[in-house]
Amino acid sequence: MNTNYSFQIFKNTSLLPLEWNSLASENIFLTREYLKVLENSCPVNMTCHFIGFFEEKKLIGIALTQFLFAEKLESFGERDKCLKTSVRNFALKNFASHVLFVGNNMLTGQNAFAFAQNIKQAKAIKTLHKAISQLKKDLKASGKKVHITSIKDFTAKEVEPLQAEFKNNYTFSTQPNMIFEINKNWKSEQDYIDALSKKYRDQYKRARKKAEGIVKQKMSLSDIRKYEDVIYDLYFHVAKNAPFNTFFLARNHFSFFKEIMKDDFLLYGYFLDEKLIGFNTLIKNSDTMDTYFLGYDESIQREKMLYLNMLYDMIAYSIKKGFKEIVFARTALEIKSSVGAKPIKMYGLITHSNALINHNIARFFNYLEPKTDWQERNPFK
Repeated sequence: MNTNYSFQIFKNTSLLPLEWNSLASENIFLTREYLKVLENSCPVNMTCHFIGFFEEKKLIGIALTQFLFAEKLESFGERDKCLKTSVRNFALKNFASHVLFVGNNMLTGQNAFAFAQNIKQAKAIKTLHKAISQLKKDLKASGKKVHITSIKDFTAKEVEPLQAEFKNNYTFSTQPNMIFEINKNWKSEQDYIDALSKKYRDQYKRARKKAEGIVKQKMSLSDIRKYEDVIYDLYFHVAKNAPFNTFFLARNHFSFFKEIMKDDFLLYGYFLDEKLIGFNTLIKNSDTMDTYFLGYDESIQREKMLYLNMLYDMIAYSIKKGFKEIVFARTALEIKSSVGAKPIKMYGLITHSNALINHNIARFFNYLEPKTDWQERNPFK
């Protein structure tokens, strides 16, 4: 019997099928609760859609899309001031200001979709293709033409079935996902320290000594609300000075995240002389710990090696709580490598609505994605 797959596009989480979470059991970033966080506190230049896939009336797949429109974005990143940056920003504003991401542009990794185990993969991916085409038509009908469509982030093996279906898309690879594998024999932070070579044990000791006087505090929902403006300002300072940005979080994002996700979302504040000078966030995702956004006072971060200490704190907590790995995501590749994270090459697919640009998409993509030169480290014995 040849059963057709169908799809339905949802604009808000209250309309999602009751059984939605049964397909998101292995990925918190596709659950109804997390999608509610996105829906209610996503960046001002982002609109989310949620896609359900069906065999007859049975839900067999779920997907997330994010439509970004750059005209509401004040800056694409202010760190690099050069001709190439100016050309890139011109290109973004004029040819790439409307981008449809199939997946989550706020995270690194395969957070685009999940299908039931017994489905026919090729047919499911074809139905995903149809759903994307329909969503682009819907957006165009509402006056929002999609310039670029990007499906992200996949390992080399994960991207293969997508390449077979999306033949006109350019396969790209950006900065790697930095993954920290936790040795199953480690039970404490000391086990991690003992595994480091002398050079990196000395780095650890130096960083910890520099951080003397800083008080770390696990922050409750009321704490986050109390310090919401300071937290946002610390986040915004870091985000604004990144080499490249396509969005900025809503001011209420962290408090709403904590309210909905409760103990699955952790925010730690770092205080010096009772003043909040930095914070980081973690998300428990099955047996994986995902790092999320952070912020700090730049002058104190350099003096106190605050960022490096945050990485050590994340590692210590994840070992103590028995997680298998930490997703450190992109950016700051070298310092993450210096604490033991390894690069995993990630791939995506991209296409442009303009046929001429799409024909030259590889060259165009080089303007959109800044190159990063870095040296991989191996801190272990």
